[in-house]
Amino acid sequence: MPIKDVLLPLVGEPGDATIAAIDKCVAVAGDLGANVSAVAVEETVLVRPQVISTDLDNSAAANAVRSVTDANGLLKAFDNAAIRFGLRNEQTLVRWAAGDIATNFARAARLKDLSLIPVKSHDNQSEAIVEQLLFKSGRPILLFPKERAAELPVAFRHVVIAWDHSAPAARAVGDALPLLEAAETVRVITATDRSTPEEMKSGADLVGHLGEHGIKASFEATKIEGSSVGKVFEAFVRANAIDLLVMGGYRHTRLNEIVWGGVTKTVIGQPPCWVMMSR
Repeated sequence: MPIKDVLLPLVGEPGDATIAAIDKCVAVAGDLGANVSAVAVEETVLVRPQVISTDLDNSAAANAVRSVTDANGLLKAFDNAAIRFGLRNEQTLVRWAAGDIATNFARAARLKDLSLIPVKSHDNQSEAIVEQLLFKSGRPILLFPKERAAELPVAFRHVVIAWDHSAPAARAVGDALPLLEAAETVRVITATDRSTPEEMKSGADLVGHLGEHGIKASFEATKIEGSSVGKVFEAFVRANAIDLLVMGGYRHTRLNEIVWGGVTKTVIGQPPCWVMMSR
């Protein structure tokens, strides 16, 4: 099924990095021929006053240190990009409590083909939005490192699939089929130090499955050798000029990944490139 209906969550302030990320999202959506629903959240933030009052009961003074993020500026940046690229779009301004933002984005994403997520490195809010979309939307996400938006490609020519025969990985492959069909090269990798017959057969079977969709792919096992699987994927992406990493999210429980670390937490914390993720 082609990707034709996309959600773009917008949070924070319209700084240079954010505007570059919005531009790249619009360019990718335009390349896909998709309609984009941009939802900008006006968040209440606390601003440190220049003069600190000692009157703790003065509600006027308390209100004076409260402000809101420039959600209108985010929508303006999106509108400018949409006009340049001739993008079909919808724009919505919302006011949600901080604790509801991630959950409400997940609800909005349920009737979309995909959510485009700029990820700020090791940022709690970015990670919360990604996690809620993974666990509660039932739809795939396409995330990318916000700080590197300007240098990322618009088209995904070289793709790698992180394969471990898990249900999340299988769902990610199915969700990514429109992107895999358009790619020039597709590589399937399994990170392992053992290369068991079962792992090798599973990788070969995935290559055969992709072939039924007209996708020519190759399979290889790559060694972990004391590193983390997330770092192995990051190194593979950089060494092979990969445009898009396709992977399942949270094969293990979220609590285990938080306590012990895991590939999903590593990739969400700092995506190495464009990442298509499903669960």
